[in-house]
Amino acid sequence: MKRIALITSGGDSPGMNACTRAVVKYSLNQNMSCLGIYDGYQGMIEKRGKWMTFTDVHNIIHLGGTVLGTARSDEFRTAEGRKKAIDYLVSEKIEGLIVAGGDGSFRGAKLLGDEMKIPVIGIPCTIDNDIFGTDRTIGYDTALNTVVEAVDRIRDTAGSHHRIFFVEVMGRDSGFIALNSSIAAGADAVLIPEEHTDIESLVKIIVDSNKGSRGTIIIVAEGDDAGGALEIMEKVQPYFSDKSMRYTILGHIQRGGRPSSYDRILATKMGISAVQQLVTGKTDCMIGVHGDEIILTPFEVSVKQNSRPNLDGLTLVEQLRTNLIH
Repeated sequence: MKRIALITSGGDSPGMNACTRAVVKYSLNQNMSCLGIYDGYQGMIEKRGKWMTFTDVHNIIHLGGTVLGTARSDEFRTAEGRKKAIDYLVSEKIEGLIVAGGDGSFRGAKLLGDEMKIPVIGIPCTIDNDIFGTDRTIGYDTALNTVVEAVDRIRDTAGSHHRIFFVEVMGRDSGFIALNSSIAAGADAVLIPEEHTDIESLVKIIVDSNKGSRGTIIIVAEGDDAGGALEIMEKVQPYFSDKSMRYTILGHIQRGGRPSSYDRILATKMGISAVQQLVTGKTDCMIGVHGDEIILTPFEVSVKQNSRPNLDGLTLVEQLRTNLIH
C-alpha cells in the first residue's frame, strides 16, 4: 500500500489535528503518500484534496478544531454523490481510507468501503465519548476539562450571591460529560439522559444542599428527559420564591480550545495504529482503546450501539452531598 487518504468528518473535536499529524507523519515515514481531503465527504465529492507533506502538519498538534475542515454532506447520502467521491479516490489511486469522526462518519465510511472495495479504518473523534468500542474518544478529555474549569468559575459567582446555578453541558443523548464533570467539579446534583429526572426529588436535593451552603451547582446534560438547564430551572423556581437562580449553557466552547495532553497522546496512538491496520489489510473497523491496549471494533458493531457512562458515578455525587448542618 502506497497511497492512502484521510478525512476529518462530523463535529470537530480537540485532538483531530494531533491525529492528522500522526497519520501523515507516520505514513511518510513508511514511504507512503497521504492525501488530506478538505471538509470531509463533501470535499471528497468536490475533489478538494492535497498530498500532505511534513510541513503541512508541522506545529498543529496543539491546535483545536481541524485544519482539514469538516462539513455535512447530504449529497454523499445519495448513490450519485458517493460515485463522485469514489471516482475522485480512483483518480488519485487511493488504496486505503482513514476516517476520523463519529458514528455517522463511520456509517459513511462503511458504505464507501463496500462500494469501492478498499480498506477503510475509523478513528473515534467526538467530545461526547458515546461511541461503542473504546474507553475514550479523541476530544472527550479536553471537553471535560473545559467544563470543569467553567463550573469552577461559575461557583465563585454562585457562592458570592447565594445563587442556585443550572449549568447545561453537551453530550447529545449521553451523560459522560455531565456525570464526570459533576464529580470533578463537586456539583451538588447531576441530571443525565440515562436516568429519569424527578423534579420533586431535585427540589429536595437543592433544599438540603442549601443548608449551610452559599451556593448550589446543578449540572444538566443537554439530552436530559426533563429538558435543558432553562426548562429545569423554570420547573424548580416555584419552589424557591426567595432564592436567586441562574442558568448557563456552555455550548460550543466545550468543542474548542487546545487539546489536553491526554487527547494529544491518544490521537497520536490512534493515528499511527490506523495506518498500521490499513497496511495489514484490516478494514471496516474502528480503532479503540481499552486501558492502554489498542483494540478494533467492526463498524457494524460500533454504529449500532452506544457507550454508556458508569452510573456508579451518581452514587459518588450523592455520597458527597450536604444533607445536614454540622
